[in-house]
Amino acid sequence: MEYMAQKMKPATYNLRLVYLKAFFKWCIGEGYLQKNPLDGLKRRKAEPRIVDIDTEILQKLLHLPHKSTFAGLRDYGLLLITLDTGLRPKEACSLLINDINFRTLEITVRAEVSKTGSTRTLPILPITAKAIKDLINARHPAWKENIPVFCSSEGTFFTKDSWRSRLDMYSKILGTHIRPYDLRHTFAVMYLRNGGLELGLQRTLGHTTLFMTKTYVHFTNKDMHDMNNIASPLNNLLPQKNRVRKIRRP
Repeated sequence: MEYMAQKMKPATYNLRLVYLKAFFKWCIGEGYLQKNPLDGLKRRKAEPRIVDIDTEILQKLLHLPHKSTFAGLRDYGLLLITLDTGLRPKEACSLLINDINFRTLEITVRAEVSKTGSTRTLPILPITAKAIKDLINARHPAWKENIPVFCSSEGTFFTKDSWRSRLDMYSKILGTHIRPYDLRHTFAVMYLRNGGLELGLQRTLGHTTLFMTKTYVHFTNKDMHDMNNIASPLNNLLPQKNRVRKIRRP
């Protein structure tokens, strides 16, 4: 109880609660305890983390990878495919050459690498497809097709921790901290800002319910003002007239 009473963020508290409750449940099943000492403790509500990376920062980020190197081509391709599809880092780093259809401009996230265990096919833009093609053409001839598209310069698996380190390097140059999942959040927000539908976003992100999708999307105050200016019923009930009332003369 002292451990759970320590000062911590709600997310940390909830993780401890889940793991310890599971451990004590096992203890009860094995006969070491008669009751779970954490029964009655509830998860804490955490304030949503709003990810709102400025467009100018994103544009600068896309120009940072040195595309004269394999690592730079890989980083550039990872940035494009994440901002184009919202793929999870593990899903992106597990893509194989056969998962990409350049004719139809689609990628397939296989069930075995998808977090939800289900296959989904996503469209990509031509610029993303070109970046992936450039990366594939730069591969070593000895690399087999079972080596992921977004791999290390040695042809080994490129982990999400390695991707985080690369983004940390770029973040220091930008002066803005950007994490791999921040790009996924950014995709979700910009997808809706640009007119995408919630159900389309749910399918693209690979969520089983809209509830999960909503946890990724938290609009800023400016977003709320912009949406209200467009969607307010008063625009129909009290249409604004563009009229000049008075002209002040010098």
